[in-house]
Amino acid sequence: MSAQLIISEHSRVEASKEQVYSELQGEAVILDIKSGVYYGLNQVGASVWNLIQVPKTVKEIQAALLAEYEVEPEICDREVRVLLEDLAAKGLININNDAPV
Repeated sequence: MSAQLIISEHSRVEASKEQVYSELQGEAVILDIKSGVYYGLNQVGASVWNLIQVPKTVKEIQAALLAEYEVEPEICDREVRVLLEDLAAKGLININNDAPV
């Protein structure tokens, strides 16, 4: 039984080290080394992926996307959380909810 994944604006997100990725025409293709499964991300997903190569908070990710794309903050928040939940479920990212120091 796994714990419920909680993603807040203060959660720190980082790409897992057990994957490799490549950009193709503005999109990202990720290979999970453990499972051998490939995953594809669209342009916005690739932007998020590039951001989380170093740890970023969800709030920092959203701010970067709001600066780069024309999107309502509520939609950005919802879509980022859905993407991060999906990537976490596939083991492609690590989410740290420890309180900031």
